[in-house]
Amino acid sequence: MAAPPHPSAVDVLRWTTLDGLAVDALVTTRHGGVSSGPYATLNLSLGVGDDPSDVVENRRRAVAALGLTLDDVVFCHQTHGSEVAVVDDADRGRGARAVDDAVPADAVVTATPELGLAVMVGDCVPLVLYDPGAHVLGAVHAGWRGTVRRIAQAAVEAMAGLGGDPARIVAGIGPAITADRYQVGDEVAAAARDCFGAHVDDVARPDGTGRWLFDQWAANRRILVDAGVPPRNIEVSPVGTGPGTPFFSDRAQRPCGRFAALARLRAPVA
Repeated sequence: MAAPPHPSAVDVLRWTTLDGLAVDALVTTRHGGVSSGPYATLNLSLGVGDDPSDVVENRRRAVAALGLTLDDVVFCHQTHGSEVAVVDDADRGRGARAVDDAVPADAVVTATPELGLAVMVGDCVPLVLYDPGAHVLGAVHAGWRGTVRRIAQAAVEAMAGLGGDPARIVAGIGPAITADRYQVGDEVAAAARDCFGAHVDDVARPDGTGRWLFDQWAANRRILVDAGVPPRNIEVSPVGTGPGTPFFSDRAQRPCGRFAALARLRAPVA
């Protein structure tokens, strides 16, 4: 990932694999907002105890980096599940200023230009998926539960329902907690074995304490490849979350804010 050539009002990162395509996508950092304390400064979540008016202002600044307003963007009510919602113009602005009208899903896909998609994370994996042939877009929030339920694959399948082809999809996997910091118990290890079978050693390994280290990046990359996305089309963030990074980490500090992956399809050129 690379910083934008012309900095926005907020600090963001972008996937180089999406450069030159008819899509705009970015990941916010924790910098450039108005929140204070543990939420300093660009917290984008209305559900972590921050001042709602500060969060709305932060969101306004974040989506402006895509050239959008809050009335153009769809926010999810995320539950660490595997629900994917197909959204269109009728969903514009949902969840932007309040939680109660957010889309109940952990992934959203669309074929509607200039409609912003937002997923929020604070150690989980944000993904942006784009099919340049069908001009279809997806945004995914994948925690360990969503990962082992293959939500990234479900999003690819939903994109196929809009004319997408997995073989054309270009994917950006964003900052998340790194495997060396993500110690998990037997429940997660067992779910990983159920999901990945003979490939479980690629995503989970014992750490010598009776617990396990789970690699969410590797897991979601494998799920995308299993779903038909070419490995060469997948870009994984080179930086994780937490201390020494510009990203919130729920494991490192509670309470804390959330950052987001934001994306939109550009309108066709007349």
